Amino acid sequence: MPNIKFNYLYRDGANYKSYGFVIFQNPQNITIKYLLNLINSMLIEEAWFYVDKWKLPDLHFEKWNNEFDHTYHEFESIEYTNEAPNSELTLAKFIKAISSLR
Repeated sequence: MPNIKFNYLYRDGANYKSYGFVIFQNPQNITIKYLLNLINSMLIEEAWFYVDKWKLPDLHFEKWNNEFDHTYHEFESIEYTNEAPNSELTLAKFIKAISSLR
């Protein structure tokens, strides 16, 4: 089965966006449906998450405004891909990290 690409973004208080993604190797053949159900069940208000808790790279901008900016990131989508993994975090460890937040 192909690798899995997790797409997400950071949107600051002025609505500037920084997009990113993580490509996980998928040797356990985890399905998109299973992973999407898990992700959706763990999101804050069906959209947001904290990258540090999910073990993902931070997409915050260097300039920070305490009055307007926030610390959460926004989930965008997941998809199968043939692109090479770009993370040392395995899909199994990612699933374990977000599952442990329940």
